[in-house]
Amino acid sequence: MDTKITVTVEEAARLLGISRSLAYEMARRGQLPTLKFGRRLVVPRRALEGLIEESQKAASLAGKKP
Repeated sequence: MDTKITVTVEEAARLLGISRSLAYEMARRGQLPTLKFGRRLVVPRRALEGLIEESQKAASLAGKKP
């Protein structure tokens, strides 16, 4: 498989264009969906895509461009 189905919180931060610390804060608050495997915290790619889609829908409902 070429594409990983999960990314680290740091990778998710880069993909979203936010800081590492904000990504961890969002994960702590439950705003960034994560899975925990032992001590490792990962973010499913599908959850990232869903987060972006939700944000775009909310922006369009508010009459803003994403």
